[in-house]
Amino acid sequence: MVTTSVLSFSVLVPLLASCSFGTQTPSSNESSTSTTAVSSPSPAQEANASSSTTSTAPVQIVAAENFWGSIASQVGGDRVKVTSIISNPDTDPHDYEAKPTDARTVASARYVIVNGAGYDPWASKLLSANPVTGRKELNVGDLVGKKEGDNPHLWYNPSYVYRAIDQITADLKSIDPADASYFDGQRTQYLNVGLKSYKDTINTIKQKYARTPIGATESIFAYQSPALGLNLTTPPEFMKAIAEGQQPKASDKVTFDKQVTQKQIKVFVYNKQNTTPDINALEKKAEAANIPVVPITETLSQATATFQDWQVGQLKDLQQALAKSTGK
Repeated sequence: MVTTSVLSFSVLVPLLASCSFGTQTPSSNESSTSTTAVSSPSPAQEANASSSTTSTAPVQIVAAENFWGSIASQVGGDRVKVTSIISNPDTDPHDYEAKPTDARTVASARYVIVNGAGYDPWASKLLSANPVTGRKELNVGDLVGKKEGDNPHLWYNPSYVYRAIDQITADLKSIDPADASYFDGQRTQYLNVGLKSYKDTINTIKQKYARTPIGATESIFAYQSPALGLNLTTPPEFMKAIAEGQQPKASDKVTFDKQVTQKQIKVFVYNKQNTTPDINALEKKAEAANIPVVPITETLSQATATFQDWQVGQLKDLQQALAKSTGK
């Protein structure tokens, strides 16, 4: 559920007016991917004034969430410094409240990446409250044609991930054209080497377990299951309701309960960052029916993990569960 509270414009404006663009500081209860020192004037304005040569300082990037931050860091290499606002594995992104330190972090960025599609409206409001000339912004939801009300878990769709990588590369080349060939090389390396195990594991599951029926508690997994060739049988409205913090319809609860208790699914996937009494009860029923249970998370399960390490770890767990339940 996207229930994040946002700093009001009236609070942010005086706060930002008093900010001297000093050391970037993530929010007090978040550990950032990286921080860096930036001096006045703003980095975006410096980049605008001199875009034909390599910057003396790395491009300052802020990502609303650490999965996009990890990708941007690997595409940008040593020519960027990335700060991810949400990077604590214990933080529920749906309930996140922006902090004054987040406003300062966004204020000093030359490039900001938000998920969009209603997932992180607090981030878009921070940007609107603090316009900076020359700053580039990427809204991944807009990039892939998703709006509020659609499934916002875009990073679980491999094709959306690849499109984001291409756009991040293009944006960095625009910000720092002198390093364009470097960013192209980083993109190629990331796609062919960094994401190799990610691609290989997806292809292996698709080839070996195509059309296997599985269940999932919410829409976080709804993008990945088709990419894996799996048959996600859980009622879509049930998954959407859980993701949005609402009560599923009684008929959908009965259907999913039947799928579990009658072993109509081979694997039970749930988001361990968003559980409810109903989900806990279903998990216990799956275990009682000897259906393998696979937990997944919305953000990097370890703040220091890369996007691909996190995703491959979960995919390998799913692969093992499928092997156990199908005997393949």
